[in-house]
Amino acid sequence: MPSNKNLQGGKAFGLLKEQQRQKLEEINKEYMEDQKYRDEDDLAEKLEGFKNKYAEFDLTDEGEIDLMGLKRMMEKLGVPKTHLELKKMIVEVTGGSGSNTIDYRDFVKMMLGKRSAVLKLVLIFEDKANGSPCKPDGPPPKRDIASLP
Repeated sequence: MPSNKNLQGGKAFGLLKEQQRQKLEEINKEYMEDQKYRDEDDLAEKLEGFKNKYAEFDLTDEGEIDLMGLKRMMEKLGVPKTHLELKKMIVEVTGGSGSNTIDYRDFVKMMLGKRSAVLKLVLIFEDKANGSPCKPDGPPPKRDIASLP
């Protein structure tokens, strides 16, 4: 494997993303082996979904979702929040640890936990909304002049 000094642009970014995904996968394995979460339905699928969602909003690629990453997540979900609300959400997820970021372990604990954090509810709502389209598929039905109001 070439040294990191010789990598440029896309190659370095791809390598960084792959390393990040491996770290998240290692954490997922810990949750798979944890007795506390053994009885969880479809745990492997849920963890894979959490990993993809987390990686999407980790803007700094440091393995943590910061305030701006959370802001982007909320805006993309159509629920923009103020900075104060975002800080409250981070405190709620991290359990008041004093951190200004959400790491992957806190994220998975929140999503698998029994507590209903605001962020968890929004993410679950987004998944349900994406699963069932509101609009019918295909072209609209043909209408004639008599059917118009």
